Amino acid sequence: MGEDSPRLGGFRLCLAVILNGGDSQKKLLRSQLLSCCDDLVAFKSREDHRKQIELEEARKAGLAPAELDEDGKEINPHIPQYMSSAPWYLNAERPSLKHQRKWKSDPNYTKSWYDRGAKTFQASKYRKGACENCGAMTHNVKACMERPRKVGAKHTNKHIAADEKIETIELDYDGKRDRWNGYDPSTFARVIERYEARDDARKKYLNEQQLKKLEKSDQTDEGAAIDEAIEDDDLRVDEAKVDESKQMDFAKVEKRVRTTGGGSTGTVRNLRIREDTAKYLLNLDVNSAHYDPKTRSMREDPLPDADPNEKFYEGDNQYRNSGQALEFKELNIHAWEAFDKGQDVHMQAAPSQAELLYKNFKVMKEKLKSHTKETIIEKYGNAADEEKLPRELLLGQSERQVEYDRAGRIIKGQEAAIPRSKYEEDVYINNHTTVWGSWWKDHQWGFKCCKQTIRNSYCTGAAGIEAAEAANDLMRANIARKEAAAEDPAPGEEKRLATWGTDVPDDLVLDEKLLADALKKEDQRKREEKDERKRKYNVRWNDEVTAEDMEAYRMKKVHHDDPMKSFMN
Repeated sequence: MGEDSPRLGGFRLCLAVILNGGDSQKKLLRSQLLSCCDDLVAFKSREDHRKQIELEEARKAGLAPAELDEDGKEINPHIPQYMSSAPWYLNAERPSLKHQRKWKSDPNYTKSWYDRGAKTFQASKYRKGACENCGAMTHNVKACMERPRKVGAKHTNKHIAADEKIETIELDYDGKRDRWNGYDPSTFARVIERYEARDDARKKYLNEQQLKKLEKSDQTDEGAAIDEAIEDDDLRVDEAKVDESKQMDFAKVEKRVRTTGGGSTGTVRNLRIREDTAKYLLNLDVNSAHYDPKTRSMREDPLPDADPNEKFYEGDNQYRNSGQALEFKELNIHAWEAFDKGQDVHMQAAPSQAELLYKNFKVMKEKLKSHTKETIIEKYGNAADEEKLPRELLLGQSERQVEYDRAGRIIKGQEAAIPRSKYEEDVYINNHTTVWGSWWKDHQWGFKCCKQTIRNSYCTGAAGIEAAEAANDLMRANIARKEAAAEDPAPGEEKRLATWGTDVPDDLVLDEKLLADALKKEDQRKREEKDERKRKYNVRWNDEVTAEDMEAYRMKKVHHDDPMKSFMN
């Protein structure tokens, strides 16, 4: 067995002692046996140890491929051995870093949240043990979040609310402390819409103010127009500045300059948004648009062949030929041309004078243009603003020529035919002598020959008209007689019966107002009998009983033999 024979001999001796020895010997030799097993497993020859060290050095230098773990991922060779080696109780067959990860996870913990507004079951009638207010089984009356009903669902058995979805969510340490747990990100769209509506309203208001100022300036003379144009420039809100303020000052970076404890600050401009791609990375071709790193400018378009709808950057020349840059260029050109024509103006020496002269020039140009237009319209007219000819004249004119003789007969051409309807005309049905629709009465069409309003009726002639008029006269007489009878009813003896006795006196007369007061007093008395707390402190007693009081008592008295007794009160 060579070099390992003494170790194996000692191993057999330890096994024999453990099997046949006492308790103290077993404990002592068990520890020795474990140390021998560790030596057997971890033992390497000197050559193997040297090769292992050389392999680790080569892996650290990048000359040999990194070691792979169980999942096929590379293990960083610079990780120390005490971190990369797994404990013996994990029985790791291959090198791995799984023991460094969180491999114990509680399956009971969840990251979900309560399902708001979810319903489980919709009952059609009240169930025992449910909420007396809304009828749901998942809560009681005290925990009901619905508006308290005047009569609960327990008594009405209507409008039963659905059962809520009851969930039990167990959160871990991080879940309990997550302040955004259960937040719906889609609700932030309402905030965005509110701010967008505010910005739109602000832009609309600014545009209206500018239009009002322009209309006011058009109504004044030339000098006033120039003065108000200057005021407009002072008061005009630059949309570019508004858009720049929305960018949360991303282009403004404050940094300290040559200071030991603070000092002055500088502002760095012309910065892009950090999330956007840099302009020099849009096209990596060497022959593409030139980028100047000192001024951070790229005048040409880096992607000239791309779709213009998908590009967000088309070079710095795009800004030179649009917006206020174009207006500034026109102002410079006007200053140069005015200087060539003898005007003492210079854009750099007197910019305000050059701008005022340019605005004066534009006002004069617009006035000259409008004056020329009015002169041309006054001389030649404007066909676009002329009133159109009446429809009758347009339809009545024709180029057809017709010649007539002295008697009115057509010699040459043809007289225009009278247009006819697509329906049949002058057709008499059911012995009628006139057409349907020749008579109108009481919002109904009819036949004029017999004054009937039924389409398919037979004509009755003059006899039918007389019979209809007689029937109408009779009906009017009956209506008048009934109205007269209703206005003058037959005098009858009205007898007011009393309910407080069987023998009703002939001369008994009850006052309606006193009877109503007596009924109210009787109701108040009954309430005081039910609850002594309703009785007032000072009580005045009156023994006089009038006929109205007796009548009210009999009317409010409960008859025990009355079958409707249970429905009273």
